[in-house]
Amino acid sequence: MKAGEKLNTAISLNTSITGIGKITALYLTIFTNMFTRYENPKQLACYCGVVPFEYSSGTSIRKRSKVNHLVNKTLKKQLHLCALVAIQYDPELKIYYNRKIEEGKSKMLVINNMRNKLVHRVCAVIKKQQHYVRTVA
Repeated sequence: MKAGEKLNTAISLNTSITGIGKITALYLTIFTNMFTRYENPKQLACYCGVVPFEYSSGTSIRKRSKVNHLVNKTLKKQLHLCALVAIQYDPELKIYYNRKIEEGKSKMLVINNMRNKLVHRVCAVIKKQQHYVRTVA
């Protein structure tokens, strides 16, 4: 399979996920070297800046969780926009968003969780080489 065909396949698979557009799919594919740079979705999520890390040291007071400053800010911005689109057009994520807001979670925390879910969905469709199939809870 030629490189162009692999790129088109990866973009096609990624855009089957509600919220992920062609530009974001292209960025994800390029920055991850056709999804060969990271072994699992957690590593990709860390690279995209959607996994906060707890700040604590021994006996110190625990501080607010923060994202590493070395993340890929371009992907983080793109995934943020994708999460906002997914809230509107993906029934499953819309239900998730509303449920978490009703539980009292902050909007940014929920949006960050949704960005993480989108990264995991992207990794799943690439690994299985199948288009994303929507399910409604």
